[in-house]
Amino acid sequence: MASGVLEESAVRDRRARVAVAAQFLTNGALFANLLPRFPEIKADLGLSNAVYGVTIAAFSAGAFVAGLTAGALIRRFTSARVAVAGTVAIALFVFVAALAPSVVLVAGALFLAGASDAVTDVAQNAHALRVQRNYGRSIINSVHAVWAAGAVLGGLMGAGAIALDIPRPVHLGVAAVLFSGVVLVAYRFMLRGADHDDHPAAAQANGERTAGRRVYLLLTALAVIAIAGATVEDAGSSWATLYLRDSVGAPGAIAAFGYIALAAFMFVGRLIGDRLVDRFGEARVARAGGALAAAGMGAALAFPSVPATIAGFAAAGLGVATAIPAAMHRADQLPGLRPGTGLTIVTWLLRIGFLASPPVVGLVADSTSLRMGLLTVPVAGLVIMALAGALSAKARPVRS
Repeated sequence: MASGVLEESAVRDRRARVAVAAQFLTNGALFANLLPRFPEIKADLGLSNAVYGVTIAAFSAGAFVAGLTAGALIRRFTSARVAVAGTVAIALFVFVAALAPSVVLVAGALFLAGASDAVTDVAQNAHALRVQRNYGRSIINSVHAVWAAGAVLGGLMGAGAIALDIPRPVHLGVAAVLFSGVVLVAYRFMLRGADHDDHPAAAQANGERTAGRRVYLLLTALAVIAIAGATVEDAGSSWATLYLRDSVGAPGAIAAFGYIALAAFMFVGRLIGDRLVDRFGEARVARAGGALAAAGMGAALAFPSVPATIAGFAAAGLGVATAIPAAMHRADQLPGLRPGTGLTIVTWLLRIGFLASPPVVGLVADSTSLRMGLLTVPVAGLVIMALAGALSAKARPVRS
């Protein structure tokens, strides 16, 4: 009888892991489908680099505004329902952005897509960490690897649509229907019930412990690590295609491979990340990755060419692969905080990287060059190196 129950539980957890991976896949693929079309939108609307940067930053602005609502929504509706509903909303607003005829409407659609993405991001990570607790070992990097695979898939779909001259509304409309269908099927196999009954922080809360100053300092450091990782990801998603096409001279279809390379090597890094983290620890892996991102992208910017630039974005993606998952996991384990609070705060604050990076890089590009603006990538790698110790530092709660 006991063995049968254990087997049933194991099957349920395996199905939930596949289901949450499908959720991450769609989250990576939906927005990535739009990214290769950004230069077209910029050209169609006649935007300067600065205005373009502000426009695409609307996605991150929406995420920043809505991010802190995720915890309450998850507690009320469960992470599974929130993740699936948010994904369908992302699909809808990305489709609207693809056909919007003015910069204001594009920005508005991206704002709402970003708001939906922020809530979805917290929900899918909360669900993945719940599945991880059932497994008793690290799986968070592997589901983030599937997110990166989804981003590669979306980027390839976008590049293919450009090569085949498929109109943006048709391309993004098909993507919206396809990936909405995937998450609706996956929902059937996600875990049911409340998300935090087995959370370590729940026991701490019952012991009437509160977070001390060191906990908040660690939470701040973890947020900065996540922001640095987001800055690198945004450099790939917002600027890689444009930089390769306009500054390095790559054809449009080839230019899309800057982002594809970043996402593909991020996938590789996350695919092997769980084994590396279990063996060496999150801090050492993140520190080595930050060094790789700084050196790889720094060299690419110093010696620009199409192959070197694509390789630089690949090194950046591989280098920061485990940074955001590690920061989320560590924040979710901080003592003295309500279950899910650390995860929600770090996931919310990492949006600063996505929000600030496009206009900052755009302003630098307009005043100097986009090559100079992309120095944010090696700087972010150095920041991760400097703060990686927070991923292994201990913090004790304080009795209230």
